[in-house]
Amino acid sequence: MIDHGLDLAVIGNGRTAALVTPTARFVWWCFPRFDSDPIFCRLLSADEEKGFSDVVLNDMVDYQSEYLRNTAIVSTVLTDNHGGAVRITDFAPRYRQFGRVFRPPQLVRIIEPIAGLPRITIRFRPTREYGVPNKQYSIGSNHIRYHDGAPFIRLTTDAPLSYIEREAPFVLNRPIHLVFGADEQFQGDLATTCREFADRTRDYWMDWVRNLSLSYDWQDAIIRAAISLKLSNFEETGGIVAAHTTSIPESPRSNRTWDYRFCWLRDAYFVVKALNRVGATQTMEDFISFILGIAANTEDMLRPVYSIVPTDPMDEWEATNLAGYRGDGPVRVGNAAAAQAQHDTYGSIILAAMPMFFDRRLPRQGDESLFRLLEALGNKAAHLALKPDAGIWEYRGRQRVHTHSTAMCWAGCHRLAAIASHLGFTDRAAYWNAVAEPIHEALVQRAWHPERQAFTAAFGSDDLDASVLLLPELGVLEPDDPRFVSTVAAMERELLREKHVMRYASADDFGLPVTAFLICRFWLIDAWWSIGRREEARDLFLDALRHRNRYGLLSEDVDPQSGELWGNFPQTYSMAGLILTAMRLSRSWEDRYWRG
Repeated sequence: MIDHGLDLAVIGNGRTAALVTPTARFVWWCFPRFDSDPIFCRLLSADEEKGFSDVVLNDMVDYQSEYLRNTAIVSTVLTDNHGGAVRITDFAPRYRQFGRVFRPPQLVRIIEPIAGLPRITIRFRPTREYGVPNKQYSIGSNHIRYHDGAPFIRLTTDAPLSYIEREAPFVLNRPIHLVFGADEQFQGDLATTCREFADRTRDYWMDWVRNLSLSYDWQDAIIRAAISLKLSNFEETGGIVAAHTTSIPESPRSNRTWDYRFCWLRDAYFVVKALNRVGATQTMEDFISFILGIAANTEDMLRPVYSIVPTDPMDEWEATNLAGYRGDGPVRVGNAAAAQAQHDTYGSIILAAMPMFFDRRLPRQGDESLFRLLEALGNKAAHLALKPDAGIWEYRGRQRVHTHSTAMCWAGCHRLAAIASHLGFTDRAAYWNAVAEPIHEALVQRAWHPERQAFTAAFGSDDLDASVLLLPELGVLEPDDPRFVSTVAAMERELLREKHVMRYASADDFGLPVTAFLICRFWLIDAWWSIGRREEARDLFLDALRHRNRYGLLSEDVDPQSGELWGNFPQTYSMAGLILTAMRLSRSWEDRYWRG
């Protein structure tokens, strides 16, 4: 495992989510939902000690922190130099009740003495308006209520409130409980309720994992990645955010700081595929419903990215009260990519909807009305397939006819032919095959660069682009096509850094890229596997697993030299890529189970 700064765990329940450090400090929590104003913003406040809650153990000499197996519950043990120790359990309640899933916008923390007489200090410093410390509070019999900003926030606890208010140390001689959430009276006995929440939440996650379909190899890694995808799903609407954070830079001092707390339609293809592969069909169906609900508005051009409530605005602005991750700003809220033209979006939705027609497990099967909706997207894909756009990497300063965008538009039209044939619409199948064929012909001719002996990033471009590794996956080429094999060789020569894969190596709007994009490594591994280089693929995957943090999570980018994680966290793209590659490379149960 590489030592890096983003050594964080995510806890959540499908409505809210928070990030916690290995010493049990909450450093990020947007309340009441994923894209809200952060109550805890310490992750982005540089040297300012604001926007966090933690447990400080006097004379601490050691800490151990991990997820409880197969759950989204974090357990941390802090030990002092006198042999005293405390266990801190953190989670967001989630369990089935009255035929529904109970998932309030709450965080629960249980602090227990497990050895000696540990002396602790509880600190609670919430913020509002992206980094303004809350100052106005009132204290009740068992709560502290901050009320100088909307929304109000309440900490309900059976710990001594005067000690919390003064941030004074005290000896922990009994378990204490803290509930962070809305300004509402807590129902029921606090200790009993928190214990019940913990037990039922653990049981929920254990049961959820029990129903996953897993490969033989790397089960723990796949389970953790699957849980992280689940925690990125905003269940009210079905949207899945790209990450839970904003503005963690892609690389130091790069100005590449973006807000990822939104739903990219492009992600649908990869995330739906990963969820389908592990059998998380309910989450997959909800996400498909989310994107089809957006696509149903056929009058508007599709945006590449939407809020978890799709009608919410996404105007981009800078939060000046936060200095940024390690002081590396600006901190951006909203995302101007929503205004870009990214044509791969149309194909992504069609491909994401495919399970509705072909996966017999799903209770609601795709029908003619859904096909007609997808045809409207296909018409736009066909119209835009050979037109310039901002591309998969969202260039802000230029437009080109990007190979990946054209490939996705072609794939959408091609899959419509397959759906039509499946539904018995032979005339529509013939129509969509006829539409797809000239796009395919233009793609393989104009994206191929004879001098480079590679498919390049865009028509007429010299630049290489890792997204071209997806061409066989999309069905554009067979993996053993000599043009693809030589493209892979070109990527290895120019995009490999140590064992990491750059998205591209040419300058963009912000200069030359420095860090590698984690999902691109999984794409290269898949390409190697598909062209028969299986030992190399397996070795590169095993090395990729080393770059997960202590909790098994990945961000978006990695420094090829230091192995340090950069970019927003935890990154849905990276976790989906891990799942898909692990399932592809794993040995079969039949082959390995009884052989040991």
